[in-house]
Amino acid sequence: MTPRLGIRNNASNFFMLVFTNLFVGSMVGMERTILPLIGEQEFGLASTSAALSFIVSFGFSKAIVNYFAGRLAEQFGRKKVLLAGWGFGFIVPLLVIAAHEWWVIIVANLFLGINQALTWSMTVNMKIDLVKSNERGFAIGLNEAAGYLGLSAAAAMTGYIASVSSLRPEPFLWGLGFALVGFLLSLTVNSTEKHLTLQNVTKSAQSEYSSTIIMKLVTWKERTLSSCSISGLATNFKDGVAWGLFPLFLLDKGLTVGEIGVIVAAYPISWGTFQLLTGALSDKWGRKPLIVAGMTLQGLGLLSFAFSHSYTSWLLDAIVIGLGTAMVYPTLQATVSDVADPSWRASAMGVYRFWRDSGYAFGALFAGFVADMIDSKAAIAILSLLPLAAGVVSFYRMKESLKK
Repeated sequence: MTPRLGIRNNASNFFMLVFTNLFVGSMVGMERTILPLIGEQEFGLASTSAALSFIVSFGFSKAIVNYFAGRLAEQFGRKKVLLAGWGFGFIVPLLVIAAHEWWVIIVANLFLGINQALTWSMTVNMKIDLVKSNERGFAIGLNEAAGYLGLSAAAAMTGYIASVSSLRPEPFLWGLGFALVGFLLSLTVNSTEKHLTLQNVTKSAQSEYSSTIIMKLVTWKERTLSSCSISGLATNFKDGVAWGLFPLFLLDKGLTVGEIGVIVAAYPISWGTFQLLTGALSDKWGRKPLIVAGMTLQGLGLLSFAFSHSYTSWLLDAIVIGLGTAMVYPTLQATVSDVADPSWRASAMGVYRFWRDSGYAFGALFAGFVADMIDSKAAIAILSLLPLAAGVVSFYRMKESLKK
């Protein structure tokens, strides 16, 4: 059968990929609430920098593998790379359960970064392959929504399990189930390479772009692509701090593990849910307004979180930060897809995701340093300036990429 573009024409494959990404996100969610607490309570890590080292290993491994994932997909095919990613996923919960020293947790998160880079990158790229250009925002929003709703549900669930049992091993047994279901679902999806031939792949010099040229374009030479990289890095820089510091900050404020789990889960729930709307809105309103507004909202939400004093206010702040993230997360990827030619789009997305996900590591390094030197409140407050600055950069440098 001749392939056709569009969500409706590829509904079964498209929605199977959406469902698969639910379990991709769950792999991160299983440790979102718990690992900072394990570092402090089980391994006695007094230094915040040491406690957040697992995010550094996750962030750098995910960023580096993201860079190569696009090229691997173009060489070996999307589905093979997706299945390989799940192979690394099985290792993660086993290492966390068996860990007798903190360095084992760090190694586990190296594997988690590889798992996320390969699986999440492929679900995004395969959906973009399937859809029309005016459906990209909605498609990516749906993909990201599924992933982060899976993340938030797993974070809340494992936080509850830990509160009624123990920090290990019970919460991480679920990770083995997430990896198995994700692998089995991935076996059922169809490869999407044939759909690329329908997307006006050029035969110009652009088709021969090298990895070096694409890196330069996405990093600084092309104004819109490089603005996406800056905003993406700032967004996940913030997320690295939120992942590592929010549980410790709230624990110091006297909240219980169960209460912390609700707040930590509320942020990605908001992030995931609102992406169902924001991705589609970017297909109608344009990419740039949502990116500028979303970066600004993230910064203001973080500033409020740092200076709030009650469970309710922290919960509301987490929701606001999630909304701001939802406004930019699918929209930035849709923008990269708009600008990059289909012949090198997967590679461009890989470079963008390299910079975006390196933010996890840089954010954790920043959070640990400032929290050790001053306190976690100062780290969160100072961090709020970065997404605000990225919003200003996007306002002045970015061009609207949506062709209406």
